[in-house]
Amino acid sequence: MRFVCALVIALFPLTLAHAQEHADKVLLNGKILTLDKDFSVKEALAIRDGRIVATGTNADMQRHAGDKTQRIDLAGRTVIPGLTDMHLHGIRAALTYSLEVSWIGVPSLAEALARIKAAAQKAAPGQWIIVAGGWTDIQFKEKRKPTQAEIVVASPDNPVYIQHLYEWVLMSPRAFAEMQISGDADLPKFGKLVRDDSGKPTGEIEGNGVTFTALFNKLPRPNFAQEVEGTKAFFRELSRLGITGFIDPAGVSVGPASYQPLYSIWQDKEQTVRVAYTISSQKPGAELEDYKALTQLMPSGFGDDMLRFAGIGEIVTWAAWTDGDPSDEAMTKLEEIIRWAAQKRMGFQIHWNPERTVDKLLTILERVNAETPIGDLRWWIDHLYDASDRSLARMKALGIAWGVQDSLYFNAATFKKMFGVAVAERSPPVKNALAMGLMVGAGTDAHRVSNYNPFVSLRWFINGKTIDGAEAIGETQHPSRAEALRMYTLNSAWFAHDDDKRGSLEAGKYADLAVLNKDYMNVPDEEIGSIESVLTLLGGRVVYSADPYAQLEGK
Repeated sequence: MRFVCALVIALFPLTLAHAQEHADKVLLNGKILTLDKDFSVKEALAIRDGRIVATGTNADMQRHAGDKTQRIDLAGRTVIPGLTDMHLHGIRAALTYSLEVSWIGVPSLAEALARIKAAAQKAAPGQWIIVAGGWTDIQFKEKRKPTQAEIVVASPDNPVYIQHLYEWVLMSPRAFAEMQISGDADLPKFGKLVRDDSGKPTGEIEGNGVTFTALFNKLPRPNFAQEVEGTKAFFRELSRLGITGFIDPAGVSVGPASYQPLYSIWQDKEQTVRVAYTISSQKPGAELEDYKALTQLMPSGFGDDMLRFAGIGEIVTWAAWTDGDPSDEAMTKLEEIIRWAAQKRMGFQIHWNPERTVDKLLTILERVNAETPIGDLRWWIDHLYDASDRSLARMKALGIAWGVQDSLYFNAATFKKMFGVAVAERSPPVKNALAMGLMVGAGTDAHRVSNYNPFVSLRWFINGKTIDGAEAIGETQHPSRAEALRMYTLNSAWFAHDDDKRGSLEAGKYADLAVLNKDYMNVPDEEIGSIESVLTLLGGRVVYSADPYAQLEGK
């Protein structure tokens, strides 16, 4: 008897260890796009402790299952790695998300106005009705913007503010009264009231990014609790679209207080999307001093796998950002910051347009690199849609990557008028960049200036067709579906210094993935933009689910 007891005690740790090796979840009967180096497609996948154990056949993965393993039947559905938008103003968008009316993807002006009416009917007296952007009149079947009369009918008792990109704002009379705007002199810099032929104001305001940033900042702000709830709700919306991570480029009106709601849900372990964030100084002319002060206790890379500080950008200096052809003085100040960032081994990304002035930036980067090598820092340039092959080659030589957003999906017509047909047909030159071996990541620049839906962006990359259905990008620059998906997964994870942890569905990596409602690799191009996730996992945990997986939420 003593021998038997001793044998049981001796074998117990082995039995316990074997039980612990069982997968927490096994996904079966699917089409799993692993995004490994061979773009392998697998049938099943096993998850344990938030990470992928293995991929393979159903039979192989069943061997990882035990009595307590959750088995999920994919029923032939396509699974992709969780998407990472490498240029999403998600922190700012989340702050006001709970108070906004979204026109993103709305197909008609009639439906858009109906959303205003529905929001007004639910709103408290005097509460503002706000459409913050992410739409364009081209998406409406009516092919026009709303009028002031139409928004007054939709919302007679609540002030209405509707922003179109950084180009135009429409407000109701009550909104003008609340803001005490009666003439051009009451508007922020560069703003101008639009008037009809008789000189009467139409309710529209024209301006630029400076104008509408200042104007938006005059709107009532949500309280902290509303900002927290807005952040949670916006992150859930991203999960619905298969996004499990994004890089936030900071930018306009994103100061230290803007990050507090995100920090709150991170501390409370309620964060459902991984975020790498940067900072932009909000002190024009004193940016370097501001960066030095803000980063004393926050080295680049500080944080964890859910929330990490990624450095400085996208408005590195205001003078270089607001001027299409920055002065020598502006470039000297920018060089000081770039040199400091290189010495500090600080993450760095910068907004730059257009090609005709990028030589100024690349020359500085080359000069700094000769003193302090930057090739291993994973720095990048955002936008630069009309990049020449020469500029791309200089970036490649420096180890500078390229972040490409889908803004031309919305404003290709304007771009074509500015730069000509020949330039527009090769912009952005994604295929050329990939052929050079340049690291290219994909994003949206949402939500003021574009739609945050990654599948709309993927469709645009793949077929080059803009929101009005016209083809703006020549076929020579269309990436394949596999290349485009890699730009939105493994490549974008590289920008976040996370490509060894996520971005592909391989053993050892986080189980960040999305089960799609359509087959990304085989549906017609026109249907790619309508793809959504029906099951999104972050670290193996369900953060979004819809039929037929609705019962799995939170498991």
